[in-house]
Amino acid sequence: MLTEARCAWRGAWSRALSLLLCVPLSVVLLVQPTLLLDGQGGYSHGSLMLVLWGVSIGYVHGMGFDPLAWAWRLAFQPILGWCLMLLGYALLLAH
Repeated sequence: MLTEARCAWRGAWSRALSLLLCVPLSVVLLVQPTLLLDGQGGYSHGSLMLVLWGVSIGYVHGMGFDPLAWAWRLAFQPILGWCLMLLGYALLLAH
């Protein structure tokens, strides 16, 4: 059962989804970071840190790296990364 679940996250479709979500978001954060400013002209550092963690997870998973240690597997779960990147897109759309 665990092997089937782990294999599902190693598929090409999930890695492509990770890259499709993280590349545009990282380009926007690199080229135009002011899009994440709040109403007072400041950054929400907590949400920005979560979005950058999601982008990191997207690159790690999208490039095909599978951590072996359980702590790193937990920290770099693709579903967690997808949720955090969707948070980043929501913040961009709210602006």
